[in-house]
Amino acid sequence: MRILVINAGSSSLKYQLFDMSRQSVMAKGICERIGLDGHIKHTAEGHSLYESFEPMETHAEALRAVIGLLTGKETGVIAGMDEIGAIGHRVVHGGEAFNASVRITDEVIAAIEACVPLAPLHNPPNLIGIRACAEVMPGVPQVAVFDTAFHQTMPRKAYLYAIPYDCYERLKVRRYGFHGTSHRYVAERAAELLGRPLEELKIITCHMGNGSSLAAVNGGASVDTSMGFTPLEGVPMGTRSGSIDPAIIQYLMVKDNLAVTQVVGMLNKKSGVLGISGVSSDFRDLLGAALDGNDRAQDALDIFTYNVKKTVGGYAAAMGGCDALVFTAGIGENHVVVRRMVSEGLGYMGLELDEEKNRTFKGEGFISTDASPNKIMVVPTNEELVIAMDTMALVT
Repeated sequence: MRILVINAGSSSLKYQLFDMSRQSVMAKGICERIGLDGHIKHTAEGHSLYESFEPMETHAEALRAVIGLLTGKETGVIAGMDEIGAIGHRVVHGGEAFNASVRITDEVIAAIEACVPLAPLHNPPNLIGIRACAEVMPGVPQVAVFDTAFHQTMPRKAYLYAIPYDCYERLKVRRYGFHGTSHRYVAERAAELLGRPLEELKIITCHMGNGSSLAAVNGGASVDTSMGFTPLEGVPMGTRSGSIDPAIIQYLMVKDNLAVTQVVGMLNKKSGVLGISGVSSDFRDLLGAALDGNDRAQDALDIFTYNVKKTVGGYAAAMGGCDALVFTAGIGENHVVVRRMVSEGLGYMGLELDEEKNRTFKGEGFISTDASPNKIMVVPTNEELVIAMDTMALVT
């Protein structure tokens, strides 16, 4: 069976076409900087790397470009989309309606739509992918794999907020957590690289991209995570504020005569490192600007890494230790400076960064010193493989 996996993020769209008979990738790529200048990178069996810079204003435009590449004469691996047996979609928020992956029906789509206010940057592009695939390939089964599912193992003390309990009972206001598919894969892969049973390990996973979250994974189960009721909570991100004093919302509404939707929109789309720096939500742009002496860009980097480090320390305290600190996703896998800034000063936790390993590192493995009692690691995430496996299990 061939399964197409669609992973639409706030400013990116990743895709992989799997041949599940050998669990191999036939073609894969990424459309990034959607809404900015646009960048596509596509690789496929039997073809040379295809790369181009072209404007993509919306995720719908990006998806049309992907379909063209998969079926194109010079870039494709299939004659038509009818060769695909199933489609797996990453969906960010399922509320309490979903604690596992499901086949997509009209009722599931309606439930995902109902969760749009909880993930306004992600559920809409997720739905765009689902609807576009249904239009191009009617009748092909589709599966939704939810970011929230992995974190359903959190204890009540971790997911309940200290607000009137009626808000949870009646409205299901609680911490859900996100990036669960990534945290699940990275923790499992880290255990394999460590050569130890996952059930014996205390791992802190740092998924750092345009959206960033951390998870405390104890014995293979998520026991805490930084994102909450929505992906807005936690550490500062590309355009999201992360956790702030909630009274700030009322203050801004009164002082600037704003509606609550305007303030929440600002916190989701105009804040984070973009809001602090005034430069960009892309960490590559921030690093360049900071090197050129832009103080606000440096502030953005300092604030981001400081909050990540604070969260790491908190999770080590919650679990009673940390056997491995694992970096993943676009920033975690590629940004040497960010990894160094987060890892500095963690020797008290038995985590000692090897500067040379960190500077030259590629792929997956260890960037801690050989003498470090506990390990600092980089593990490229593979959410798409997890989604493909869940999709195949549900449709077969």
